[in-house]
Amino acid sequence: MEAVDILVTNGTILTMDASGQVIENGAVAIKGDQIVDLGKAAEFEEIEAAERIDARGGLVMPGLVNTHTHAAMTCFRGLADDLPLMTWLNDHIFPAEAKLDARMVYHGTLLACAEMIESGITCFCDMYLFEGAVAEAAKAAGMRAVVGEVLYDFPSPHYGPIEAGFTYTESLIKTWRGDPLITIAVEPHSPYLCSADLLQKAAAISQVHGVPLVIHVSETENEVKKSLAEKGRSPVAYLADLGVLSRRLLACHCVALKEGDIDLLKHFDVKVAHNPESNMKLASGIAPVPEMIEAGVCVGLGTDGCASNNNLDLFSEMDTAAKLHKVNRLDPTVMDARTVTAMATIGGARALGLDDITGSLEKGKQADLIVVDLNKPHLTPMYAPVSHLVYAVKADDVTTSIINGSIVMRDRELVSIDRDAVLFKMEQISRTIRKG
Repeated sequence: MEAVDILVTNGTILTMDASGQVIENGAVAIKGDQIVDLGKAAEFEEIEAAERIDARGGLVMPGLVNTHTHAAMTCFRGLADDLPLMTWLNDHIFPAEAKLDARMVYHGTLLACAEMIESGITCFCDMYLFEGAVAEAAKAAGMRAVVGEVLYDFPSPHYGPIEAGFTYTESLIKTWRGDPLITIAVEPHSPYLCSADLLQKAAAISQVHGVPLVIHVSETENEVKKSLAEKGRSPVAYLADLGVLSRRLLACHCVALKEGDIDLLKHFDVKVAHNPESNMKLASGIAPVPEMIEAGVCVGLGTDGCASNNNLDLFSEMDTAAKLHKVNRLDPTVMDARTVTAMATIGGARALGLDDITGSLEKGKQADLIVVDLNKPHLTPMYAPVSHLVYAVKADDVTTSIINGSIVMRDRELVSIDRDAVLFKMEQISRTIRKG
């Protein structure tokens, strides 16, 4: 093999490929933005590499994929806790968001990117305001991201009337088309904040441009009850009748599903973003994730935003997802570690339509990977890597992160982001928010 740019060696390689291959004492070779080979470390001893990364016996695995968040809500972390969803939204979050501008969203997103990179996330899906600034921040941080401007019937504090929102969304699609890191999505907020016309137009734009469509669906029982009373059907069935359900659709939450909803999700190949900690904190309920997986629905994991979680730690989310569904079903075999790890990696990538380029470590895929330090008391001994990932690994056990072939964190030091500058800027922004 000719010389490579980066060689990650001396680690256990958890590929998350279709065969579930695990390579003991393995190595991953990276040239440009791609994985060009992987295998036993002994096979790579003579390979020239511009940079060698010693995993020191750690775990080398695909970067985590956060399928649902509102990155710039780092600005509001802890602002309005312990409240019902609608009170939280209408009385606190929407008024606070009215003060946002592109500069605040940019710096809030950089803070989110710093937190996500430090916790092993290499790709995220975002729905928020001023999403052009989100895209710019993610690009500056070197993160892979699917981003889309939130659309709803009332005037946005960013773009104003909905027609301007559609124009802005299409301009984002045009601006970022072909970018190696940024994918633009069309993102109506929810069936309860979007008219039928808005939802159908959003779906049409998604279809024409071949980009993802992202929407909150059936997050609470009250939302579903209102849909049944006003529309005579559940939100999922309503979206099906409107022609919105498709393989491009990522339905976020899907907590309060009704009879027939899972069949519709499967029939239309809709993907689902599961956000257990946010759903627990807001007392929204427990999504029927085991049932969806058993039916063949693709389910990824998400953190939701920092104002309703209050972190961007997907390792914590994995642990919660596994245990929540076990106790809910009174069945310790439900949501086994392999299933949950897949949800946070290749399943999340599939949910975002990116599984052909990321989510697993395979020759020819983009080089999105992390190294987890296993030389820790809470990770010793290790019998099964995936069990440790779900039940024992902490976010700060991640030592190195590579995205698209670029090192963005080395030995716990951020490379692509000035951490101190980001923290200082957020302190300034928080003072503006506190003024009310």
